[in-house]
Amino acid sequence: MCFVGRKQNQRRRDFPFPYHTEIELEITTLTNRGVGLGRVKVAVDPANQPSEIDNSDSSWVVMVPFALPGERVRARVFRNQKNFSEADLVEVLQASPDRIEPRCPVFGACGGCQYQHFNYDGQLAWKRRQVTELLRHMAGIEHAVNPVIGSPEQFGYRSKITPHFQLPREGDDPAAQPIGFLRQGTRNQIVDVPACLIATAVINATLGDVRAAVRQKLGQGGYKKGATLLLRDASGEVTTDYDQIVTETVGDLQLRFLARDFFQNNPSILPAFTDYAREQAAGSGAKFMVDAYCGSGLFALTAAPAFELVRGIEISKTSVEFATANAKRNDITNATFQAGDASAIFADLDFPPADTVVLIDPPRKGCDESFLNQLFAYGPRAVVYVSCDPATQMRDLVHFREADYKITAVQPFDLFPQTRHLECVVTLVKT
Repeated sequence: MCFVGRKQNQRRRDFPFPYHTEIELEITTLTNRGVGLGRVKVAVDPANQPSEIDNSDSSWVVMVPFALPGERVRARVFRNQKNFSEADLVEVLQASPDRIEPRCPVFGACGGCQYQHFNYDGQLAWKRRQVTELLRHMAGIEHAVNPVIGSPEQFGYRSKITPHFQLPREGDDPAAQPIGFLRQGTRNQIVDVPACLIATAVINATLGDVRAAVRQKLGQGGYKKGATLLLRDASGEVTTDYDQIVTETVGDLQLRFLARDFFQNNPSILPAFTDYAREQAAGSGAKFMVDAYCGSGLFALTAAPAFELVRGIEISKTSVEFATANAKRNDITNATFQAGDASAIFADLDFPPADTVVLIDPPRKGCDESFLNQLFAYGPRAVVYVSCDPATQMRDLVHFREADYKITAVQPFDLFPQTRHLECVVTLVKT
């Protein structure tokens, strides 16, 4: 699993390890990016910026992708940052009992998965620990984190993939041009991926034909630049058209949206995921629910039976149109949707705050300051915060605490097996 061929950075730092120094170390934990982390002793040299070292034990952090906690490894340093070094895994000297053989032949080269070498129980345990540590260190909050709810499918679950390709260089064979995903640790190198084991079977059945068509067009000079492809599986039918309307089934509901639009990409866990969100929202005792990033209506419509009225708010007018149509299609009469102005999201909302719970599922970057200020000014009795990035979620929880909201439950869901990613649902009540 060693990565070879990295170019030496001419502006590299030689402290504390010259380029390609091999070291042995114990891996003690994983970062929230799924990278193994250990510490090694280094000499403290005043000429080499000793402030960068923890002088209490002269230890230095080294990060090693694909190494697991409890392992002793040999690693090759390729970069020294200000406070840590990065190294490639050369050899596992003492393996973790949780280490397994990865299924995918390009695992370790492809940057899509980080945990295929980690048994599934181990993945879930470390994702729970990840949320606990982020909650403690980023939000300054000590609160129990429930065991991660695992995905019914650990492979073949992903209903959308977006492979990339670049134009062939002069002399390259277009029929052999890589079509796949970014190489681990790089920003522009692509690993050829003939099949993606975390994608659904019907996506993989279609992927070969798509790759062949792209390579044929490349050979004919049909592209002016590289591109990103789309393959979306919606209830067993695959589309490659960004503008096609697709249908996804969640429990008893059928939801339609554009193939390019955001929608949760693990259908196997969505019933449990949306049921939990509904139960947490309804458990607040509120009569009304607001879905503040409603999209095409996933959470609003699955939660509607538990409330007198539900209102979905979304900046995208197209998404509001789909959500409204989805309510009608599923005979849901107590849910309505409106396009909200980013600067006045709750302005037209007539639900009394004391009887309202707000569910939010923001983008990976979390909530912006304007949204949080408007939410706190509205002051709902409870908030159910769904996030695909616990780090930005924990950052936002600091503001919730300052606005007198208290956590009552923290529940991670593993929507992304074999990867470092997860969803986390945090329930908060106004004190």
